[in-house]
Amino acid sequence: MLSQADLKARIDTELRAFVGAEADLLEAVDPLLAPVGAQLRAAVADGKRIRAAFCYWGWRAAGQGDTPAMVRAAAAMELVHAAALVHDDLIDDSPLRRGLPAPHVALREATAKAPDPDGAARSLALLVGDLLMAYAGQLFTGCGLPALYLSRARPMWSVLARELIAGECLEVLRTGTETDPAESLAIVRYKTAKYTVEHPLQIGGRLGGARERTLGVFSDYGLPLGEAFQLRDDLLAVFGDPALTGKSNLDDLVAARPTALVAFARQGAAPGDRAVLDRLLGRDDLGPADLAETRAILQRSGARGRVEQLIAQRVRRARAALAGAALPRSAAEALHQLAEAVATRKS
Repeated sequence: MLSQADLKARIDTELRAFVGAEADLLEAVDPLLAPVGAQLRAAVADGKRIRAAFCYWGWRAAGQGDTPAMVRAAAAMELVHAAALVHDDLIDDSPLRRGLPAPHVALREATAKAPDPDGAARSLALLVGDLLMAYAGQLFTGCGLPALYLSRARPMWSVLARELIAGECLEVLRTGTETDPAESLAIVRYKTAKYTVEHPLQIGGRLGGARERTLGVFSDYGLPLGEAFQLRDDLLAVFGDPALTGKSNLDDLVAARPTALVAFARQGAAPGDRAVLDRLLGRDDLGPADLAETRAILQRSGARGRVEQLIAQRVRRARAALAGAALPRSAAEALHQLAEAVATRKS
């Protein structure tokens, strides 16, 4: 069976070659564009490639064999993700991504002489994200699979874009408000869960001509697992090791993001703890002592434990969906491995 490490290496190669060539063409327009090209290359320099993996194994679960064209099609999922990260960091004003300056920060050097250097850098970052999303469609349609295969999956791209943007909009609209757990979980579902697991699986399966029953399994497996992925992300954002996550533990707290973790804390905290939490969330001067106090409240309120329970429940549901599915052995094994990786990841 193709290992996840080998698949990741192949996807890395495709992404770096494709984006590198496109960045070269962009820079050929004018040398002044070199910083933009550098950010395009940086956007695909690293990553888990989990979305591409789900897309690839959706294809294999449909009974199709390994092919370089499908690896390229799957790699397009990572360009959607790269675009989303650039835009997400811009929206949230996050300074770091994977331990490096986010594009809107990295590009400030290039805009230092502009009347509004920060605003100009943010504008360039927005365009980097837009270009990465355009690259995703370009790589997908030019992957080398037959046009008939591509036509089967094309409608899912509209679904992916609509639901991803819906989730982002919901997060923006609910940030700073008192969100209940159900509302926070809806953001989780649309902003991350679907485009991380369910949609890539569906696209890969549709490319491969999967039957409706198999596509149903993909949703039964993909939606809870995608939710588990984002819930784990919310925990790592506050309790994880920044050396592994590449981001500050304060980001979600400073931005007052409407996470399920915070929603459960508000629901279960004692009045005094809730007042402290409300006072700290959204402040831009938080320090280590504030982080420690917030972590203690998240523990005492039962919020951390509740989110861990939700992750475990959703991983079990995903595994149960595979148990009754007649999938090729290699694909089923790969999907079980990916479920384990989602449940136990540290970054």
